Amino acid sequence: MAEPLDFTSKTILVVGGSSGIGNGIAHGFLSRGGHVHVTGTRAAQEYSAEEGSDLRGLHFHRFDATKDVNHTYDLSRTLPRTIDVVVLCQGTVRYGREEFEREGWDVVMAVNLNSLMDCARMVRPMLAERGGSLIVVSSVGAYHAMIGNPAYAASKAGAVSLVGSLAQAWAGEGIRVNGIAPGLVPTKLTKVTTDNEKRVAGAVARIPAGRMGTPQDMAGAALFLASPLADYIVGQTIRVDGGMTLS
Repeated sequence: MAEPLDFTSKTILVVGGSSGIGNGIAHGFLSRGGHVHVTGTRAAQEYSAEEGSDLRGLHFHRFDATKDVNHTYDLSRTLPRTIDVVVLCQGTVRYGREEFEREGWDVVMAVNLNSLMDCARMVRPMLAERGGSLIVVSSVGAYHAMIGNPAYAASKAGAVSLVGSLAQAWAGEGIRVNGIAPGLVPTKLTKVTTDNEKRVAGAVARIPAGRMGTPQDMAGAALFLASPLADYIVGQTIRVDGGMTLS
């Protein structure tokens, strides 16, 4: 029997794979032999290790999924004709109660939800060619109230719902759609918590695993969902949170 987590000869695209969780997932597939393409909204040289970015061994594409549909078509022309795995890991957040204002709300929804559908629409024919896997990275924020971030919570809940809808709609084409909902992982989006020792201590105290998550933890879930081991898993979002949402 072939090694189920061997992605040699497979082509993977990680949207938002230039840093943070997406970058960890990209390197997870790279370490398993995959040909990995990642996107970021800035030029490659503007990313640094300090923000959790390592582009070595990855095929980088500058891409902003929120611009317009034509821009997504521009990206599709630079990618291989067929792709085996697509991970949608783009995301943003606004603090200081900015999400209560229309401008802040629109920015977050554009990145965290609208661009997911735009990208999914773009890669659908590529995935259908080989019976590929689409993985949407959301957040455990989808499952509880977030007093200061209504747009973030709503967009992530929408992303979880989108997983189910696309899974049901596209399963007949051989496309498996699933999701990952990360818990607390130190990234540039969570610095407001992870850079504050008191907040970190309070957060970790509520996590049964006794620690924050890592991008590598999320990579493990992505590898599983994209592999033959998960062939009968369709439309599910796995919470990878160390048990944080159990209480």
